[in-house]
This record gives sequence, C-alpha cells and structure tokens, in this order.
Amino acid sequence: MNIVGIIGGSGLYAIEGFTHQKWVRVRTPFGEPSDQLLTGELAGRPVAFLPRHGRGHRILPGELNHRANIYALKKLGAAWIVSVSAVGSLQAKYRPCDVVLPDQFLDRTKQSAAHTFFGGGIVAHIAFADPVCEELRALLREVCRGLKLRVHDGGTYVNMEGPAFSTRAESLANHRDGYDVIGMTNLGEARCAREAEIAYATLAMVTDYDCWKRDGAHVTVDMIIENLHKNAAHAQEIVRRVLPLIPAEPDWPCHRALANAILTDRKCWPAATKTKLRPLLAKYL
Repeated sequence: MNIVGIIGGSGLYAIEGFTHQKWVRVRTPFGEPSDQLLTGELAGRPVAFLPRHGRGHRILPGELNHRANIYALKKLGAAWIVSVSAVGSLQAKYRPCDVVLPDQFLDRTKQSAAHTFFGGGIVAHIAFADPVCEELRALLREVCRGLKLRVHDGGTYVNMEGPAFSTRAESLANHRDGYDVIGMTNLGEARCAREAEIAYATLAMVTDYDCWKRDGAHVTVDMIIENLHKNAAHAQEIVRRVLPLIPAEPDWPCHRALANAILTDRKCWPAATKTKLRPLLAKYL
C-alpha cells in the first residue's frame, strides 16, 4: 500500500475527517522512532502521522533518530512525506505565520553520519543537489495559493544544531548570506527520505524573526508557541487539501533515487546489511 507520511506536531492529529485511527508501534534496526505512528485515512488516502518530537514534545532536535523515523514510515509503505515544521525567518519578507516551501537545505549540524542508512558493507551516494521533491513541493504551492495564504516559493532552510536558538552573530551571518529560514530538524529527514526513495517536501511555517532583526522582540518560546497555534489551522487545511492531489502510484524521480546510487557490487552485499535494509533495497535484490 502506498501511503502518505506526515511528520509534524500533535495539532495535526486533530484534523477533521481523519478516520480509522490506530497507533502502531514500528520496530526498526536503527532504534526506536520518535513515537508510535498514527495510521488511518484522510481525504480518501491512507496516511501515517509521526509526532516528530514524540507526544508531549519529549525529544530534543539533536536527539531525533531520523533513520528510525524514516525507516518506520518506509516500512509502513510511505511513498511521500509532507514535513510540517516551525522555522524562524532570516529575511524581512518572511513574516510570522507565512508559509515557506524551501527547495534547498544548508547543513549546520554535526550529525552527517546519522543521516544515512548506508555503510556496513554497502556504499551508496545519492544525488542530493535538489534535496526536495519538486513535484510534491509544487502541489503544496498550488494548495497554499488556493487558500490565499502568504506562501513563498523556494528558499534555503538552514538546519542548525540547537537546542539553543542562534546567537545574534550567527543569525546576522545567516541573514547577510541571504539564507531564508532556519530550523533544527528537516535536513536529516530529507536526506534519509531520499535514500529511502520517498518523495519529501517541507511545509515551513514561520513562527518568528530570528534574532538578526534588532527592531523586534527577541525570539522566545512563548512567542513561538503563540504562532504555532496560529499556524496549526493552516497546516491542517493544507495537508487535507494536498492529499487528493498526490498520485495514487509513486512514479516521480525521487522514487528511483537508488537506481544508480549504489556502488557496491551486489555479489558483495553482506547478508546482514541486506536484511537490515530490505525495505529500502527490495526492488534491487
């Protein structure tokens, strides 16, 4: 079954019309996902929701197990992932409660080794010049424009380490370099999703101006939470409306990302690694 995965906060589970709900525990060889996954049907499509930070928001950004999260969605049959994410604005044109659809990521984490499924005897190098699924991003853009939201087409998402927010020097540097939004989570998701041949796009919901903007209040958790609540209704409606537009069968370039990426001769693939990566490698075995 080809399902649509949704990664985000708990507000998404309250979407009207989300039926046949069932929490499912999915085991992975990479450890535990952030939480159980909530499966069901929405807008006529089978879906699986993953609370990125766990129910109750228990997991730091740097503690997220992206491999386990994406593997769990792949194991359930996810062929597409819409990632709903809170971000800070790095440019004046991106106002709180705007929607940004990034088409690039800048990795400022120290966790690249945790953002790949490969190793253990199988070497793969995916193409990642364009890290977001353009077809899925276009559908999100269409929906946002139909809802008359302030949506920005494209941009670079800086993935910082966290959990502290940026220093002013860091924020000013990102602003001067012309980057667009900043967050703590999506790069690892996007990279693992590409290796898993899942079409991935980020729905970045602006909660605040990062601290580069001196004429505004400093970013605080209270400010972010207030705007998170305002953004939640928009995110729910976007998700509900985009689902019927997603094709029934996965046939986009992202769904063939491994076709020319694996360098290791199949005769040399270790049996244990083949078993471990079976959900990713099934069509290549």
